[in-house]
Amino acid sequence: MTDQDYQLFEQRQRARGIDVERVKSRLKALKIETPSWGFGDSGTRFKVFRNRYAARMPYERIEDAAEVHRLTGLCPSVAIHIPWDKTDSYDGLRSHAESLGVTIGAINPNLFQDDDYMLGSVTNADATIRRKATEHLLECVDIARQTGSRDISLWFADGTNYPGQGDLRARKTWMRESLEEVYGALAPGMRMLIEYKFFEPAFYHTDLADWGMAYNLACKLGPQAQVLVDTGHHAPGTNVEHIVAYLLDECRLGGFHFNSRKYADDDLIVGAIDPYELFLIFYQIVHASEDAGADVRSTVDNIAYMIDQSHNIEPKVEAMVRSVLNVQTQYAKALLVDHAEVRAAQERQDVLGAEEAVRKAFEFDVGPLLRVVREEQGLPVDPIAAFREGAYNGKIKKRASSFKG
Repeated sequence: MTDQDYQLFEQRQRARGIDVERVKSRLKALKIETPSWGFGDSGTRFKVFRNRYAARMPYERIEDAAEVHRLTGLCPSVAIHIPWDKTDSYDGLRSHAESLGVTIGAINPNLFQDDDYMLGSVTNADATIRRKATEHLLECVDIARQTGSRDISLWFADGTNYPGQGDLRARKTWMRESLEEVYGALAPGMRMLIEYKFFEPAFYHTDLADWGMAYNLACKLGPQAQVLVDTGHHAPGTNVEHIVAYLLDECRLGGFHFNSRKYADDDLIVGAIDPYELFLIFYQIVHASEDAGADVRSTVDNIAYMIDQSHNIEPKVEAMVRSVLNVQTQYAKALLVDHAEVRAAQERQDVLGAEEAVRKAFEFDVGPLLRVVREEQGLPVDPIAAFREGAYNGKIKKRASSFKG
């Protein structure tokens, strides 16, 4: 790839009326949060394959996340999971992160691993278990205060496997009551991000099964509650970008958990299966930022882009870098959509003309653009190669000396 490649790219985009400098500026402003759990051992329902190079404790996971940011310039924060990242000093964890050039991001409570939660956490028929779950959520709000985190990211495994197993309306009430208490504990500026999933681990019903339920709950709680869209949490064929557009227009889109899936919630590397869907999600976001009102534009500016993946067999850091770069690539392509061209085709009811105006942006090779953006930021032009050849990869391999499989 040469300077001439970029010059040709720039000339072509300018001829289309695209402000390339503005595109570059927006690419440099993109921030993607990585998850601490993506750097540790994880697996399927059947087996966790131990990786001798995986991070084993919160401080190591923060270090891996900082390396991803050093390589890409895209990941200044790392989400933590409680109790997986539980520590005696969250001030110490925060200081460790900041010393490495990153911050602690979203706090993710765990309400699915404890034996007490087998039949539900905040929706359990046992009031003592509901109380225990609520107290854990309140603990995570306090941790967010200590770490300077803005977002509490909530996903509930609560649901049932058989008709009649639970009172569906009572469970709905219990969840709202719990989250009302937690919402009341949020500091000004904090947000509650409510995630949904249509099935698994519950197979008859899930208490928060879709975006409409999450949206309804967020509206009842207040403006600090918003919806989190996990791209793997939908039935096959669901139009995720339509959901994104709707939530944007309602000013209730709080963030994403990006991953990729072939069948269900596969948690594969972002963009590995359907990169066009990722592009279309960003197309809706960029479109809203271009022509929507101030409230919607403010919503766009505050979207939390987060990775949520279970790297089961992949090298952890390299897989995370790949996911982050795939997000950057599809965002870059979405920034190349000529919205005036799309709008003109829509107004003349030119179905294929409008579709082509969107699709052509997806088909551009943005490699030359991203290369120049990285050069201007003083970043490795090829982050994957830089990681493989770099000193940190050697440091990870030294972890193997203390590995106990």
